[in-house]
Amino acid sequence: MEDQKKTYYIDVGTGGISRSATASTWSYKIEATDAEISQLRALMDQNHTTEWKNFFRAHVPYVQYHYDRQNDAYDSTIQQIYGMLYQLGDEEAKNHIATMNILPHNNE
Repeated sequence: MEDQKKTYYIDVGTGGISRSATASTWSYKIEATDAEISQLRALMDQNHTTEWKNFFRAHVPYVQYHYDRQNDAYDSTIQQIYGMLYQLGDEEAKNHIATMNILPHNNE
């Protein structure tokens, strides 16, 4: 029964994952299993933590963004999140993510 897919509504900006289309704002509609949602939630939590670290680090700008190795983790997490949304998303989500050019071409 855990392998049954359910509809979820996702907002990457806030890290929101909801089963209700009207509970909050959302950008992507996906179909996912409980395991897939757990994996997506972990990535969103990791992204949120990294954003806070980057916020504090930005106030001590001793290294430019493109030279700071910590940003590689953030960029990788964002790509993983959008990769999952692309795989699990409806056609509208896939089309929107494809236009963002955020994913490596071999994931599409």
